[in-house]
Amino acid sequence: MSLATKLTEERRARLAAERLLEQKQAELHAANRKLGRHARALSEEIVETRAEVANVRDENQRVRLDLSEANQKIEIAERRLWHSIRAIRDGFAFFNADGEMIAANDAWLDVFDGLEEIAPGVSYVRMLQLATEEGIVDIGDTPPAIWRRQMMDRWESAGSDPITLRLWNGVFIKLVDQRGRDGDIVCLALNITDTVRHERVLRRARQKAEAANRAKSAFLANMSHEIRTPMNGVVGMTELLCDTDLNEEQRLYVDTIRNSGEALLVIINDVLDYSKIEAEKLQLHPEPFDLERCIHEVVMLLQPAARDKGLELVVDYDLFMPTTFVGDPGRLRQVLTNLIGNAVKFTLEGHVLVRCVGLPEGEEYRVHVTVEDTGIGIASDKKDLIFGEFRQIDDDRNRKFEGTGLGLAISQSLIGLMGGEIWLDSEVGVGSSFGFKVTLPVSGAVPQDAPVLKREFRRVLVVDDLEINRIILARQVEALGATPVVASSGGEALRLLDDGIDLVITDHNMPAMDGMELAEAIRDGQAGGGQAGGGRNVPILMLTSSTASTETDPARRHLAGVLQRPTPRHELFRMLADLAPPAVTPPPPTLVEEHGKSPAVVLAAEDNATNRLVLSKMLRGAPITLHFAEDGAEAVQKWQQLQPDLVFMDISMPGMDGTEATRLIRQQEQDLGLPRTPIIAVTAHVTEDGETDMRRDGMDGFIAKPMRRAAVLAAVADHTPAGRGGCAARTVQARDGPPAEAAAG
Repeated sequence: MSLATKLTEERRARLAAERLLEQKQAELHAANRKLGRHARALSEEIVETRAEVANVRDENQRVRLDLSEANQKIEIAERRLWHSIRAIRDGFAFFNADGEMIAANDAWLDVFDGLEEIAPGVSYVRMLQLATEEGIVDIGDTPPAIWRRQMMDRWESAGSDPITLRLWNGVFIKLVDQRGRDGDIVCLALNITDTVRHERVLRRARQKAEAANRAKSAFLANMSHEIRTPMNGVVGMTELLCDTDLNEEQRLYVDTIRNSGEALLVIINDVLDYSKIEAEKLQLHPEPFDLERCIHEVVMLLQPAARDKGLELVVDYDLFMPTTFVGDPGRLRQVLTNLIGNAVKFTLEGHVLVRCVGLPEGEEYRVHVTVEDTGIGIASDKKDLIFGEFRQIDDDRNRKFEGTGLGLAISQSLIGLMGGEIWLDSEVGVGSSFGFKVTLPVSGAVPQDAPVLKREFRRVLVVDDLEINRIILARQVEALGATPVVASSGGEALRLLDDGIDLVITDHNMPAMDGMELAEAIRDGQAGGGQAGGGRNVPILMLTSSTASTETDPARRHLAGVLQRPTPRHELFRMLADLAPPAVTPPPPTLVEEHGKSPAVVLAAEDNATNRLVLSKMLRGAPITLHFAEDGAEAVQKWQQLQPDLVFMDISMPGMDGTEATRLIRQQEQDLGLPRTPIIAVTAHVTEDGETDMRRDGMDGFIAKPMRRAAVLAAVADHTPAGRGGCAARTVQARDGPPAEAAAG
């Protein structure tokens, strides 16, 4: 090998070694960099770990401090709670799930009068044994074993009711137990001795108050009887005196006496009703009745007072609503009398509207009755007070309107008893609207549709100067299937009357031209149709608030019929169904003219001479022979002798009273097989219970004192062969109130 070759190989080997060295140096440098990065990361991790350890150490220190502070607070709270529990007068004890006492305050331990065994760890069963063995609890006549069993049953029940125990020293405690989720029980022993003693005092006070209230009620009932008896003579005689010939001054005196007597009776009735409401003794007596007739009876009762003030009383009864319901008609009539009477009293001009509508609810109707007036109204700040007792809208020191102020309070209570609601809307100087709603079961069939007028009556002329009357009549005519044509005066009616008018319904009392003058003008051919038109022969139906004033008027012959206003719808329907061409209507026959052939025998048992005189005068002219008995025994004796058609039986009489006399008569009728004699009770005790007792004792009805002539004649008409069906008027007796005459049935 040459030297050049060797040098070349050495150079190549050196270059390879240098390259290998450079490579190894690069790898070593990369490894150093990697190791440096790893060392830095490890250093940073160590630093973070040390920081976390330090934080955890600091947190643990804070937690230890917080726990120490919390434990201190818990200890303080527990100590304060226990001090509070020990300080209260009532007993407080803890029991575990096994019924062992954990702790108890001093009040609890004192119940056991210092027994050393009563301490934490004692069982509930042992405590019951000690309570009976040591006589700590007054268990009365209950055997100790039974008493402990009852207490254990209560203790073991999931939710035990509080129980009151009496201790040996007369202290009363109420045990109240509360079981926790883990079975632990907290037991309270409340000292209720003062409460029990207070309840005893209240109970005795209540008994005294109830006794005083019963005495008051008895006093009021007795005073009512004592007042009604002489008032029977006063009111009865003044009523009879009004039928005699009197000059203007004498009639003023008589009317004043009668009105004062009626006002006194209203006050008596209000006070009695309020007393019964206050004592929660007032009861309702549901029975089938005619609501529309009830409303009209009240309106007819108040019609004279409204007529004297120039007011129009209007009734708007829903034509599609039934009239017969089940309820207490006497109490509903009383509410209506109060509301309508107040409306008349506080209305100086305009009208009073009674509106009745209803909505069906199954077999019941939700009935709404509103009484709207155009009176003085009620200020907004007095609306909340108007239903209070002894309240009126005028000031006590400057009263313009008389009254007890009980009527609305009584009405609100009565509607509340019926499950209803009463309300008021009013504006001073504009008028008021009192209303109430009650839900009443329907009695009898429910009318589906209103009747339809005859085909001959397609267009009906309605004449009335009062707008509300025109609206109601027009709506009724439309409901009957005809087309109304309205006129506000007689002159306007004559202008509207033409060949297309088939019927005229006119009001009686109208300014300028009244209903009678309008009828004469139509018959004289003064209407728009003239001689050639149909106006002359058109039927004319007149509505009036006083039918008596039309009987003697020569123009009466022009009318096809006269109806009392406000008019019950059955009367209106009947009149329209029977409507015929104009004819002279003869006056209705009197009781004597129709039945003068067979006078009935009437026996009246009455011990008061004045009342006998009043009754004899009231029945003067009736087709009867009247006999009197002065006590119950004489009444039974004369009943045996006379076998009367009707007996008026006074209830309160010396010796044998009317109730006992009625029982004897009923017994003899049964024993001898005699027909039942109608017996009408005459009494000054007019209460619900009294009325029920009278019917149970054999009475067929009752008349309240003071007696009204219409009520007496109605009883004769209804219960005697001579009078049955012959009276020109019927009287419906309002409970605890004056009667109201209704049209003949």
